[in-house]
Amino acid sequence: MKRFTGDLQSCKYEVSESGQGSITLHVQGKMDASNAAAMIETFSDLVKDRQPRSLTVDLQKVSYLDDFGALVLVETRKMMSNGKDHFCLQNVNDEASKVLSILNFDSLEKGDAFKKKRPPAVLIRLGEATIHHASDLKVLLSFMGSVCLSLLHVCSHPKSLRRDDTFLCMQKTGVDALPIVGLISFLLGLIMAFMSSVQLRQFGADIYVASLVSLSMTRELGPIMTAIIVAGRSGSAFAAEIGTMKISEEIDALFTMGFDPTRFLVIPKIIASIIVVPLLTLFSDVFAIIGGLVVGILTLDLTANAYITQTIKTLTLFDVFLGVFKSGVFALLIAWIGCLRGFQVKGGASSVGQATTSAVVSSIFLIILFNSVFSVILRYWE
Repeated sequence: MKRFTGDLQSCKYEVSESGQGSITLHVQGKMDASNAAAMIETFSDLVKDRQPRSLTVDLQKVSYLDDFGALVLVETRKMMSNGKDHFCLQNVNDEASKVLSILNFDSLEKGDAFKKKRPPAVLIRLGEATIHHASDLKVLLSFMGSVCLSLLHVCSHPKSLRRDDTFLCMQKTGVDALPIVGLISFLLGLIMAFMSSVQLRQFGADIYVASLVSLSMTRELGPIMTAIIVAGRSGSAFAAEIGTMKISEEIDALFTMGFDPTRFLVIPKIIASIIVVPLLTLFSDVFAIIGGLVVGILTLDLTANAYITQTIKTLTLFDVFLGVFKSGVFALLIAWIGCLRGFQVKGGASSVGQATTSAVVSSIFLIILFNSVFSVILRYWE
């Protein structure tokens, strides 16, 4: 019988090898996380070199064995030709026996290994995406019908409108957003005036900076920038508010008590948005013109009177009302898609976050899409 010993940090081992292909490992000390990796590597090399028919692990002198020690035993058993050769434990003390019993050592290797799930084929994913979008379109149309019916009911029964909630929503959507809308519009007008002045000054056409700023802001940039800011602030807030009520089952409670959730929650938000977003757009136009005025006075040597006179000459009532009308449409889209995403929340808090993100992204997409439609219509109308 051959014998040799080894030292693995807090654990020692002795190997006794018989002439019939049997090996006995006498382990001493601790079998824990500090030496588990080294033991697995050493025992693996031992099994590969000797290729025994039988391996016995003697745990009589093991003073401590934890989950990692049990893992060493499991891996050592796997090394024995996947269980075809003989493997056994002997002299298992009470403490080690208790740990192995808790971990159900005998069945650890018998369980099927986790198999990597293959991703579905391209056609399957395409079909799933198509079904998902078709289902989403169905929900979208259903919600649109519910909103239209609720609006008709409120128009025919004005007292059914929740006025307090409508005024509160007007304050949050309009009044609270005024500082950020004003600041961004002022800076936008300032930047446009500064950049255009560099080119127009070469031709002695400084005064047309006022025309460029006022016309572009009133017809295009004012409504779009205001709508994007409102989508980021209020559209996400609508989705988060209704989504939170959905997961806390407050909407189910409203339905059970006989309230129409669409009329109760959505209509005040839509009406408030349609009223205040066009007003915000007018403020945005004014602040942008002021920004351009500052650049005109400071860098182009224009007088305030000349700048304002040129702005009034450029703008028509049609330009102003066009921006206001587009803002009303954008407000309807923002409130509608924000509330829809809130009603689509399922599951927990993470779903609310996804709904708010989707509300903002969908709102911005619809704003750009409808603005493009308006541009095409105006191109052939004017």
